[in-house]
Amino acid sequence: MRKKTKSIPVNVMTDDFGGDISVEKISVANLRALEKVSENSLEDAEQSHRHDRHSFFLLESGIVSIEIDFQKYDIQPSSVIYMHPNQVHRMLAFEHVTVYSCAINNENLNPEYLKLLETISPAKPILLDTETFSVISQAASFAMKLSERKNEKLYHFLLKDSCNTLVALIISQYLHQSGSSDKLSRFETVTKGFKELLEREFINIKKPAEYAQNLNISTPYLNECVKNTTGHSVSYHIQERIILEAKRLLFHSNKSVKEIATELGYDDYPYFTRLFTKVTGMTAVTFRNKNHD
Repeated sequence: MRKKTKSIPVNVMTDDFGGDISVEKISVANLRALEKVSENSLEDAEQSHRHDRHSFFLLESGIVSIEIDFQKYDIQPSSVIYMHPNQVHRMLAFEHVTVYSCAINNENLNPEYLKLLETISPAKPILLDTETFSVISQAASFAMKLSERKNEKLYHFLLKDSCNTLVALIISQYLHQSGSSDKLSRFETVTKGFKELLEREFINIKKPAEYAQNLNISTPYLNECVKNTTGHSVSYHIQERIILEAKRLLFHSNKSVKEIATELGYDDYPYFTRLFTKVTGMTAVTFRNKNHD
């Protein structure tokens, strides 16, 4: 049974430097054995939650089943996964796992890497070839060793730079597997700008025309760019982002539908309920009841 909370829990992760950076290697036989690592780890892993930082995991051995925003993934060895702080996830099961874990906050991330992470989010696990996984694992191992040298005069800079190198290697693989080129077309550039703005402002801005105005282009041109790049209209992306957040709150919190509507920027409660039904094919109450354990 999932515990319902007033809002989605945010796990504040343990740190190697001032609450900002964490890097470690964990070997655990199964989910129950996680209790021996930390008395709170099992509850934290099984309970749906967000992290307060950007999280990166390299699965060296074992099998992991994880749920991220209502999608189940069975992750195999030599895989890497990135999770944005916005994403809600929980551990379903794992066996004989060895995994590198790195977490870093916005302030310590290279600003260019932070921009790139916004473009690849939400990210799915990706399977790497042996050589590539070995290189990234070595980078993770090096960062972990540096994290243990707390007496180094430049400890913070060494840890920060080594973790950013690891992050860059992981981002590179996501970009490679998505087929992204170094040079974006005009349509891709506009779509990227729209998605970044949408992630920041989906609660405050609901109309395509307002997004176009913020991007200093016409509404028809914004729609042309986004539809050419993604296959879907601007309105589709706006609605999908809002409904994803609504699903997260319906599933993982005990807030009423009306409270959720208000939190997502809808004073017109009936309109919000109609929108949810239109996008998902069911009412918000039905969605909550259907997915309640």
